[in-house]
Amino acid sequence: MNERQTTLAGEARYEGFGLHTGERCRVTFLPAPPGTGVVFVRADLPGRPEVKVAAENATYDAGQGRRTILRAGDAEVHTVEHLLAAVSGVGIDNLRIEIDAREPGEPGDGSAGPYVDLFRRIGFQEQDAPRCYFEIPHQVRLTRGNAELIGLPHPNLRVDFTIEYENPVIGTRHVAFDVVPEVFAREIAPARTFVLRRDVDPLLKAGLIQGGSLGNAVVVEEDRVANAEGLRFPDEFARHKVLDLLGDLALLGRPVRGHVLAWRSGHESHVAFVKALAEAERRATGFDLPPRPDGKNHFWDIEAISQIMPHRYPFLLVDRILELTDDRVVGIKNVTQNEPFFMGHFPGHPIMPAVLIVEAMAQTGGVLLLNKVERPKEKLVYFMGIDAAKFRRPVKPGDQLRFELDLVKLKGRICKMMGKAFVDGSLVAEAELLSTVVDR
Repeated sequence: MNERQTTLAGEARYEGFGLHTGERCRVTFLPAPPGTGVVFVRADLPGRPEVKVAAENATYDAGQGRRTILRAGDAEVHTVEHLLAAVSGVGIDNLRIEIDAREPGEPGDGSAGPYVDLFRRIGFQEQDAPRCYFEIPHQVRLTRGNAELIGLPHPNLRVDFTIEYENPVIGTRHVAFDVVPEVFAREIAPARTFVLRRDVDPLLKAGLIQGGSLGNAVVVEEDRVANAEGLRFPDEFARHKVLDLLGDLALLGRPVRGHVLAWRSGHESHVAFVKALAEAERRATGFDLPPRPDGKNHFWDIEAISQIMPHRYPFLLVDRILELTDDRVVGIKNVTQNEPFFMGHFPGHPIMPAVLIVEAMAQTGGVLLLNKVERPKEKLVYFMGIDAAKFRRPVKPGDQLRFELDLVKLKGRICKMMGKAFVDGSLVAEAELLSTVVDR
């Protein structure tokens, strides 16, 4: 596989009907810069909200069944698995997908083949940035009911899948693939979704498969396939389950390196497995800190901070993190007489430079920002700007600075935070900070 990030060479469009909703949807694929990842844009909603393909946005709703859902705020995208399988299967890293309905309509036959054909017609653009992989760090096992998934380290992506159905037409099948674009396009993408005839009426009554037909699904009777053309592969059912799994693995947001073994699994177990993989990577490459007694926040001592912050003496200006949530961080800096900057600022009248107060505030905010990205040990936070800075009283030896920063806006890798610094409960400084995350 190409080791550079890739996007589409141009714009592509199609119209289709949602497999479950039956709603018409216009879909537009747009090239995206390196580092963007895959992002859905709900063009039909006010403000055109974006839903990034990421493990934390993935969900499965039992009431909505038989589909994988992405959710960010109030915006949702349903039944993403076939489309995402195609995007990842052909090796696209960065892409914007604009849709005008909650479910991107299928362009063809219930497989990923039409997507692959569309992408190949447009072509691909290699980008000036190295490809970033999701590497399964160690064995990860998940069991849900009779479904089981295991992830193992492996230099490439390999999938083993076993299906077991009581229906004699489907039966028990095992398939295995080393997944590269050529194999995906030829052996996996053409495999169509399928449904048992006896399940059709209950699914329709539940509001599902409203857009389903013999044209976009294989319908299985008790003893035969109802579709006149028959099966494309003797093991098409198992191959389609691999397709579904690959689409759900794409929720990790990066091409996967690892060996995945699956037995009797579906979207519900796949989503749970993806979240387990993301957590395993986080623990292996990111923060693994003891929880506070309230189970919500973390204490970070200086050793933990040093795991991911590149600063060192004399420029590491955060001693402890007291609180860390998705949108807020609280840290402290103990200001001692031994700080090297007091030697010249000022002799006989030591005052902490205002610029270093802001720097300490920005470092505290950096912890918040790094906590929200994947593989934080491989990232740096760059301070981009400061606005509305005010300094209300000097900070002297013996003071303990308490920094409180709240997330104002996060778009891509750009973050805006509101920061305040206190000593003994009194406000000593405040500022709006703008930062970005870059690769080390």
